[in-house]
Amino acid sequence: MTRQILDDSRVHPAIRARIADEGRAVIAEVQAAVAANAVVVVGMAWNPFPAKARKWLDAAGVPYKYIEYGSYVSQWRKRLPLKLWTGWTTFPMIFVNGQFIGGFNDLVKLDPATLKKGTGAASARA
Repeated sequence: MTRQILDDSRVHPAIRARIADEGRAVIAEVQAAVAANAVVVVGMAWNPFPAKARKWLDAAGVPYKYIEYGSYVSQWRKRLPLKLWTGWTTFPMIFVNGQFIGGFNDLVKLDPATLKKGTGAASARA
């Protein structure tokens, strides 16, 4: 999979550093959580889908790390770099065993037993 990104040669030198640093800290925070936890849910307040994902994981007995970045009216500057980094425009953003699997509708397609193990690749239900 290749996503298009504006080539550095097309970005004015005066703003390259700002672009390179934009969102670096929030992406590093999510990367650290993904490295330390089998399941990570990145969400935002007032959005029902992160809440649905957490409820589904709780009901399945799957431990997870939840990270929340604001609501519809706050912390959008933290959420935007995550969208650009993953290529995913909605929340939640869910990672399983280091792999980005999508959002809530993608999560419920996975086998909860595989998620509970916390090792190996998560597999879809048969």
